[in-house]
Amino acid sequence: MPIEMFTALVVFTSAMAFTPGPNNIMVTASGVNFGFRRTLPHILGITFGFVVLLIGCAAGLGAVFAAYPPLQIVLKAAGAIYLLWLAWKIATTTPSTGEDARVVQPITFLQAALFQWVNPKAVVAALSAIAIYVRPAHWMSDFGVLLVVFAIATVLAVATWTGFGVALRRVLTNPKHARIFNVAMALLLVASIVPMVV
Repeated sequence: MPIEMFTALVVFTSAMAFTPGPNNIMVTASGVNFGFRRTLPHILGITFGFVVLLIGCAAGLGAVFAAYPPLQIVLKAAGAIYLLWLAWKIATTTPSTGEDARVVQPITFLQAALFQWVNPKAVVAALSAIAIYVRPAHWMSDFGVLLVVFAIATVLAVATWTGFGVALRRVLTNPKHARIFNVAMALLLVASIVPMVV
């Protein structure tokens, strides 16, 4: 891959990975509510799920969407419903103090991985990246580079947003403030649905 194309790919992946979106909103809330260690499965699930999504898109998922437009509507509807459920879960979560009598669980590795398949931002990023940065004559090498760059950018981005949530955790020791934060994050997650259904 030429250096100019590689540089453009790094800029594109960084913009897609680090900007606010469903994944980053969820791991920030998880960092506040559960801390970094308990959010690790979520971080790894996002990264693994996105890499598998990239492979699926390269294997022809984009062609399937083009051939069957109703499938896009199904994907949008499933994504919107799941995001609404996650927003409700975030809004009703109380930060874990280690002294909680009830057991509160963060999103699991599998849930985070599967979510990538109904995450519109992830699907658009994967399809766009393959269309723009994978040259037909150099398909294997370009796709290999794209896969590695996206995996690194994704894990760095979600780890950074989780770290931001952990830093906020120290500020949000008051349960009332933590509840306000969780409701705000849930509303942001609901707002992220709007571009995909419009």
